[in-house]
Amino acid sequence: MINIPQLSPTQLKALLVIGIIAATGAGAGFTIVEHLTTQQRLILATTTSTYDSGLLDYLLPPFEAKWSVDVQVIAVGTGQALALGKTGDCDVVMVHARSQEDAFVNDGYGVHRVTVWYNDFVIVGPPDDPANITGLNNATEAFIRIYNAGENGKCTFYSRGDGSGTESKEISIWMMTGLGRPDDEIQTWYKKTGQGMGATLTVTNNDPKGYTLTDRGTYISLVDTLQFLTVLVENDKVLLNPYGVILVNVHMFPNVNYQTAVKFVAYLCAPETQEMVNNYKKNNLQIFFACYGISNATELGFDTDEQVAEYLNFWNPIIQLYYS
Repeated sequence: MINIPQLSPTQLKALLVIGIIAATGAGAGFTIVEHLTTQQRLILATTTSTYDSGLLDYLLPPFEAKWSVDVQVIAVGTGQALALGKTGDCDVVMVHARSQEDAFVNDGYGVHRVTVWYNDFVIVGPPDDPANITGLNNATEAFIRIYNAGENGKCTFYSRGDGSGTESKEISIWMMTGLGRPDDEIQTWYKKTGQGMGATLTVTNNDPKGYTLTDRGTYISLVDTLQFLTVLVENDKVLLNPYGVILVNVHMFPNVNYQTAVKFVAYLCAPETQEMVNNYKKNNLQIFFACYGISNATELGFDTDEQVAEYLNFWNPIIQLYYS
């Protein structure tokens, strides 16, 4: 006779989630061997900022070692990452454009979105600052000044123009100015690079009149190569930059590696990983701030109390099962 250990209600809830996952895989035509084989690879579609900052190189090895998993990272803009999720070509997405994330979930492509950490955006430009924005803590006013300076031939602004979360934030600030987003075919001082954050910073650095919006983490990681750029505007609440992680919906895409994706998101939310996030530094500066389920996420405007409660209700039992 096989002795079955007694499980707590929390463990039973988490096991029910995993049981549903396994049943879904079997229902999709997987054999047990095939299902287990799929656990050896996890495809993560994420933003260039988590990659360029070095955060993933820091966080992934313990997870890969624990579960014998190879996490394959596709680092693209938020829009491209979500597009991969919409075709079932990744197992989990990690992005930073809340309106796009909510639409992704509401349309049924993703499930159980959770805020895991945040950093912030800053406006960088040349030290002599021809747009006269140095020291402002109002990003909207800074964009108005950049617009006027650009119209007078004094500066250039580089937009990523790649559908990223950074571009989404940039557009939202332009809308708040009342001026609208500049048209790169008319306003020649406004240029779209069509590239990731690191490459866009490099292009901006090579222009003595260049400005751009960047997440602080990527800037800090590359600051040694950006001798002609400095942080000019920061500490505006609208520049806060929360990151969400979303499971690709296994009911829409039965071939996704949902079981390992659940383990991965639970790992990101687990206390030890959240502590790792807070401890990660470049040039002695903290780049990301962990905020899974804690009150400051609500205070900062990332989530409602109800959303935080929903995160905790779903993820805490799984975290306790796998990472307690």
